[in-house]
Amino acid sequence: MLKVTKKAANRVDLEVSGRIDSEEMAKGLDDLLHLSEDVNEGVMLYKITTFAFPDFGALAAEFARLPKLFGLLGRFDRCAVLSDAAWIRTAAEVEGALFPGLEIKAFDLDEEEAAEAWLGGVSAQPEKTSEDA
Repeated sequence: MLKVTKKAANRVDLEVSGRIDSEEMAKGLDDLLHLSEDVNEGVMLYKITTFAFPDFGALAAEFARLPKLFGLLGRFDRCAVLSDAAWIRTAAEVEGALFPGLEIKAFDLDEEEAAEAWLGGVSAQPEKTSEDA
């Protein structure tokens, strides 16, 4: 599952669980791009549970959108990554060091309150979800 939700004008949340196929990846990334169009100085909560490596088609869908995805980096200032896998949390923090201007901090799944506080408490009711897009 890949679900994208716009929680506020400057907040987009992603939720990933299980294995993602090409169709789901394409839709999720298109939703992310669409819902992030008007975000400035944004924050993102990225929740990853029971991660399974995406299939080849899903990776191809992501690679096809890489230029647009890199364009999103300037729209977001902070990204909190919640995951039940230590290696994902470590990878997220390493990734954060590679992108100047985007601060990435990783949290265990049971630290959602701390992640919200770190993001600045931007946790309004959803404006739009990927189902609305």
